[in-house]
Amino acid sequence: MRIDTSLAIIASLSGAAAFWRMECRGKLGIARLDPLVNPGGASKHAHAIHGSSGFNAAATYEDLRNGDCTSCAVIEDMSVYWAPALYFRHANGSYQDVNQVGGMLAYYELNQDMKDINKPIKAFPNDFRMIAGDSTRRNYSVNRGYSVFEADPPKSEWASIDQVNQHDLAQRALGFNCLHYDKAAEGALMRHYLPDKAYLDANCADGVRFEIAFPSCWNGVDISSPDHKSHVAYPDLVLNGNCPEGFDVKLPTLLYETIWDTNAFNGVPGEFVISNGDTQGFGYHADFMSGWDSEFLQAAVEQCTHPSGMLEDCPLFTIISQDQQRQCKMEAPAMLASEKVMGIIGDSLPGGVAIQYGPEPAVGGNNAHTVPVSVAVPTISYTPGITASDGVHLPGGVFQESPTSTSVSSSSSSAEAEVNALAEPSPSPTPTPTPSDPPVPEGYELLRTDYVTNGNVVSKIVVIETVEYVMMTTEIVTVTATPGVDKARREAHLHQHHHHHQHRHGLH
Repeated sequence: MRIDTSLAIIASLSGAAAFWRMECRGKLGIARLDPLVNPGGASKHAHAIHGSSGFNAAATYEDLRNGDCTSCAVIEDMSVYWAPALYFRHANGSYQDVNQVGGMLAYYELNQDMKDINKPIKAFPNDFRMIAGDSTRRNYSVNRGYSVFEADPPKSEWASIDQVNQHDLAQRALGFNCLHYDKAAEGALMRHYLPDKAYLDANCADGVRFEIAFPSCWNGVDISSPDHKSHVAYPDLVLNGNCPEGFDVKLPTLLYETIWDTNAFNGVPGEFVISNGDTQGFGYHADFMSGWDSEFLQAAVEQCTHPSGMLEDCPLFTIISQDQQRQCKMEAPAMLASEKVMGIIGDSLPGGVAIQYGPEPAVGGNNAHTVPVSVAVPTISYTPGITASDGVHLPGGVFQESPTSTSVSSSSSSAEAEVNALAEPSPSPTPTPTPSDPPVPEGYELLRTDYVTNGNVVSKIVVIETVEYVMMTTEIVTVTATPGVDKARREAHLHQHHHHHQHRHGLH
């Protein structure tokens, strides 16, 4: 059998999972809107919203499809992706928004149900809706006394210690990734809480990446449910694994990543607060409304399987520029047009949301009394995360950029000038220098050059090709790089493809 192989990409006969990254460099705005939870009115807290400009307080599938533009990269995707915004509470009690770096990224990971890997993955049906996370949660309560301040046990052990129920899996679907681009990247979904400010100041020079994964097992019937959760379930390893009984239709796995410039407040007294009044991240959540045409999305699921995950490597997608994405805004609803959600916004979060710590769930109205209790200090330290606990490489990092602000004063002056949240300009990315080309070994031909990230380290990958003849029983063909410049980096890149996993390579 003839198989084309290369030093940067290998052919696998075992059907490794494919994916693509939906880049949403633009942001429709920040507003208290949530048509799933509060249809027709203002939502309880503010969200950062990306996608179709047809989004509104009572958005329908038709509204999304008829939007004038999208703040994401693919014209055919008129979906909307939203999650709570992040704020900083100064020592004097005033709140200020935290800058969102580079937009948002939504991974579409094509992971099979491991009970039957030959079962096809189905596209989201038209008007499909779902929510991940629980806004009222204020603790971490995985079975058997597991502490959130300890590393997860290996995924291979979860079933034996009774930690594959939906309650536990949903809590492990959250991640808060400390970014420091001079170090190896932490693993995605490794830390399930937002570290306190002292830790962020000392360790996270490039901010924090908020991560949340959605359920990907569907009951095959309902496009939504009363709580927008009951019609879907997580596979037993969160991102992949076995779907539970009754949820036998496998959907693409959605995972959102958003980077917040927490380092702009380094040394400034105060604390970070998610817009729902959560300081520790346990109540982080996200919403999704599909605006895809299901037939088109099904074609993408079946055909957009290039191992790079880059949108440009799928010929089905019509891609727009970053400037076009950033120009797309939604119309401010009259009921919220005067609400200040950017800059120094006053002594309360948008909507009057109060901080509630827990461990009890957040209760009461937006003006519930803040509970004056001390919050446990997280103890998980920085851990390089080239692979996640199950051996899966999950660096993310497609939005690695130089910090857009180096002091809170510059951030504040810029934010104070921003009076309309829906007109917020996104920061321009700082060009990243790329290394020189490594030598091409004898017997190979130059195929192409890719710019990727390994974790949060930018690499220039020169793809060189040869031909190998192997037996049909061979599952993976690997060509080892000749010793020389960037050898270790290329070998690490190859190693990624040995796993059943989601390949992630940041394009710059």
